[in-house]
Amino acid sequence: MNGLLRLLQDGRFHSGRELGLALGVSRSAVWKHLQRIQSETGLPLYRVPGRGYRLAEPLSLFEHAKLEPRLKQYGWSLNLYDTIDSTNAEALRLLPDKDGEPFIVVAEAQTSGRGRRGRTWISPFGQNLYCSFALKVGGGTKQLAGMSLVVGLAVMQTLRRLGVEAGLKWPNDVYVDGRKIAGILLELTGDPADLCHVVIGVGVNVNMVSAEGIDQLWTSIKEQVGMVDRNELLLALTETLKQYLERHFDEGFSALRAEWEASHIWQGRNCTLSTGSSEYSGVVIGVDLQGGLRMTLDGCEHSFSGGELSLRLDP
Repeated sequence: MNGLLRLLQDGRFHSGRELGLALGVSRSAVWKHLQRIQSETGLPLYRVPGRGYRLAEPLSLFEHAKLEPRLKQYGWSLNLYDTIDSTNAEALRLLPDKDGEPFIVVAEAQTSGRGRRGRTWISPFGQNLYCSFALKVGGGTKQLAGMSLVVGLAVMQTLRRLGVEAGLKWPNDVYVDGRKIAGILLELTGDPADLCHVVIGVGVNVNMVSAEGIDQLWTSIKEQVGMVDRNELLLALTETLKQYLERHFDEGFSALRAEWEASHIWQGRNCTLSTGSSEYSGVVIGVDLQGGLRMTLDGCEHSFSGGELSLRLDP
């Protein structure tokens, strides 16, 4: 299937004869493979007599040979899949076999992608970036404090270098013009007070132009600046993330807090924070040294942290 998809990823028409010769199969076998692609990936396919076949939109498929050596230079081993339930879930499953070595899980599609607060992350085939970075962290809470915000900085800066005017929304989202373009999900195993493993899940809307089931405003890199090579995006993100994590581990979140606050799209704005059972309305004034949200409520400063919190802008 991958060989045929790679021939079609340019979005141009290819005749059945041309595809069959390239793959060493019959034209009828090509048609069967195309039907399988449609069934397994959901990718729209056009079939025009006299012209052949083409995808509705060009694709940028991941290439193991292109990614693996570069990622190895950054200190990560690669695990690449066509389709997986969740890259975070797979990373957690792989941890016992990796002996503490950093690794990345990347997929063309997810069938059960996960977001914060139990939400589903819509993950169509071949269009976006779904990846999880797994690493061992020692030093306890000092090393973990603010880590998700640091990852947000790395994602944001990667997008900005592409020309995307991205900003951050506490705690784990990246936005462009009031629309979400990326999200982050951190999951831990082990003892967070001593030695643990952290799985950093990153989802970025890359070349997606339409999607069903997303319950909030969203945008993509393609909508903002045009189609990009997802291989180059992953490599750029990995390099930037490595730089930010190294600084975080060496200097702590305090060294990056001012940069994060300067990039927070709701800094100084009236917002409402929901804890599930209660709501608090006030002005966002920044984040504390642990990455918790600082707000003024009735003239008094309060800090909030936790995985089930949700922040929204007041009308």
